[in-house]
Formats: sequence, structure tokens, C-alpha cells
Amino acid sequence: MQLKDTNHLITGGSSGIGKATAELLIAKGARVAITGRDPMKLARVAEAMGAHAIHADVAKESDVKRTYVEFLERFERLDGLVNNAGIGGGWAPIDELNMEAMRQVYDVNVFGAAMMGQEAAAIFKKQNSGCLINIASTAALKGYAKGTVYSSSKWALRGMTQCWQADLRPHNVAVTLVNPSEVATAFGAENREERTAAHNKLRSEEIAHAIVAAMEMDPRGFIPELAVFATNPW
Repeated sequence: MQLKDTNHLITGGSSGIGKATAELLIAKGARVAITGRDPMKLARVAEAMGAHAIHADVAKESDVKRTYVEFLERFERLDGLVNNAGIGGGWAPIDELNMEAMRQVYDVNVFGAAMMGQEAAAIFKKQNSGCLINIASTAALKGYAKGTVYSSSKWALRGMTQCWQADLRPHNVAVTLVNPSEVATAFGAENREERTAAHNKLRSEEIAHAIVAAMEMDPRGFIPELAVFATNPW
């Protein structure tokens, strides 16, 4: 896709990977809307980068539908969705699982991503084109102790991505799963402040580069899935 003058929607775009991706897309001449749950932070970040802010929670169906109404009223066409919004939580061994915590994580990481993808897919099918990027995690590739809740939510997103690829390939829609390894962001931080990466650790910029590179591929091909690891984090 040639990104100049295209229109993109990024969930969870006020910090971390979403923010870095929005900044890179805008630098390449694209128009971008970002969503987020903190209205003040969202407005501040959007204004600074030149994006359009849509205050919304992907876990709420009414917010998802309103997001697309507002986006299309402003931009008229959707060329790409980056399903980036995600949360952690519920870290516990199997015998100590909290079902309410699990539901909260699934509401965002699975059901929220599904609702956003559903709306985007309907638009893409009408256009006979589009690009959908789901942001999962290397936790979608291998489980780990106390990771039942988070890891399984990303495995679910991985499975959904593969189903969407089969659904949407006949409509010229590229669907890609990106699996970041550990990245220094605000993810998991109670104060939601960005962490600073060590010199050998991944930053949001590396993941944004991978996302945008996948989007820039000629539409005749697409990358089904890619993982991004730090080269030497030890």
C-alpha cells in the first residue's frame, strides 16, 4: 500500500505501540485517528502528532459503533485498522484464577478486537480492499507460568486472525498478526506512564516499523504473521 493520503484507525493510540505507529504513518503522509479511554491524554497526544482523537473503549459495543461513525464522517474511507488496544492482568497459577479478571482481559483483548475487526471487515469488503493489523504478543506463541489469562487471550487473537485471513483474502484484504516480545511501554503500569527502554531492549518504534513495513507491501501479497524480538537483550 502506498501510504500517502490513506486513512487509518488505531486503537489504544495514545501511548506505546499505537502512538509510535500513528506517528510513523503520519510521517509517511497518512491521515490517522487514534482511540483511547483517557480523554485528556488522548486529546493531548492526538494534537501533538496531528491525529484525530476518538474517545472510546473497545470493550463497549456502543463505543465501537460510534468510533466508525465518527471516523467515516471525517475521513469517508478506511484503508487500515491497527487493532492495538490491549490489557494485561489476572496473573496467577491455574488453581488461583480469578474469572472476573479473566473476563476483563478478554473483553478488551478478544471481544474488543473482534468487534473492531467486524466493523472494519464490512467496510473493507464493500471497498474490495483494506489492511487489518492485529497486535498480539509472543505470549501467543508459547504459554508460561501464571500466564493463563493474558497468554490465552493472545492465542485467541491469533486464532481469530487466521480465520479472518481466510474470510477476507477473496476481498483483497490483508490481515496480519504482529507478535511483539517485551517492549518498554506503559503496558501493565498502574500510572500508565511510559517506561524507558534499555539500550538493548525493544522500543515501540521497532514494532511500529514492523507494522508499517507490512502495510507498505504491494497489495498482491501480505505477511500473515511476524514476531519481533530484541536482538540481544541479555
